[in-house]
Amino acid sequence: MPSGLIALALGGFGIGLTEFLIAGLLPQVATSFAVSEAAAGWLISGYALSVAIGAIALTAATARLPRKGVLVGLVALFVIGNLLSAVAPNYQVMLLGRIVAALCHGSFFGIGSLVARGLVAPEKKSRAVAVMFAGLTLANVLGVPFGALVGERWGWRAAFWAVTAIGVLALAGIVALVPDDAGATRTATAPGRSGPPPPTGLRAQFRAFRSWQVWLTLTATALGYGGMFGAFSYIAYTFTEVGGFSSADVAWLLMVYGVGLVVGNLVGGRAADHDRDRALVLALLGLTVTLAAFGLLAGSAVASVILVFLMGVTGFASVPGLITRVTDHAHGAALAASANVSASNIGNALGAWLGGLAITAGLGYTAPLYVGAAITLTSVIVMAVAAHHARSPSVATLTKAESP
Repeated sequence: MPSGLIALALGGFGIGLTEFLIAGLLPQVATSFAVSEAAAGWLISGYALSVAIGAIALTAATARLPRKGVLVGLVALFVIGNLLSAVAPNYQVMLLGRIVAALCHGSFFGIGSLVARGLVAPEKKSRAVAVMFAGLTLANVLGVPFGALVGERWGWRAAFWAVTAIGVLALAGIVALVPDDAGATRTATAPGRSGPPPPTGLRAQFRAFRSWQVWLTLTATALGYGGMFGAFSYIAYTFTEVGGFSSADVAWLLMVYGVGLVVGNLVGGRAADHDRDRALVLALLGLTVTLAAFGLLAGSAVASVILVFLMGVTGFASVPGLITRVTDHAHGAALAASANVSASNIGNALGAWLGGLAITAGLGYTAPLYVGAAITLTSVIVMAVAAHHARSPSVATLTKAESP
């Protein structure tokens, strides 16, 4: 394993803590600032929207800069945002800290995914992306439950102080292990891969968005993530209010979910390197079935444990394949890679918002699971259409013609 992949995974671990930590702490934060569950949910939705904006804006602004310097700056921004959240005197400052931390998220994973796939042979590109995202999934196994446990014993502020410290360690890892020459010309061209280097100019990168396959993949990404996070954003309430678990149980239940993410990420990366479109359709369909079953069986403690694990497996199995799919059809454009992260977080915000509306409407704490299943079902349809048209000779000819 190239040391650069380890560094990227370490950065992903730190950023993953910021994204998911709040889910286990949401009831405490809401009580601390005397806001409703729906208002507290904006700490998730606001983060997601900021990721969507930052991914495009920062990637565009840094398109011609050295990739290592960009990654270091992004992780530094992440540290500042978490520090603000840790010391926030009120809800508004807390939200500001979440937004600042989120600005780095999309560009880090967008640029990092291109660097990761460029470090390995072409036939292992999805697995390389999966290794980078392993940091994100490990954040759920080790970091998020740890944060929930710290929050339960010492308060939610202590959890954000811990995330800030881990961010500093991640920053040191990027400085020490990512090669200084990890430049734009190497991010999408793996050893032995033929073809032109990826576009770096803004005009050339925007041309990648002329491909319908890029737009279909981005749509499938947004809907797939939206379905999972529509349920995940309020999972702590589902566990405690429906499943009968105590607030202390949320930590280990999130760990079960995190183990599922790790398994789904690695299995999905390997499956995508064999038959990517089929793997994506099956993963999204599996998530749809899992969320619907979870809604029906959330009152059973045993079923909840099994289904939250499967929710993690199916929810993240599509991630490596979706990233390599959009970058392949965009000919390695960094802006398209970051747009994929933006799409996922637009979906996150949509899912969290719709889940919150369902709860506010009095439909109960299983409603976000059904909302998530409905959203994910639409992603299955979009991905099936994309896969069908990708096999069409006319689409193949169009894609070739669009190549820069």
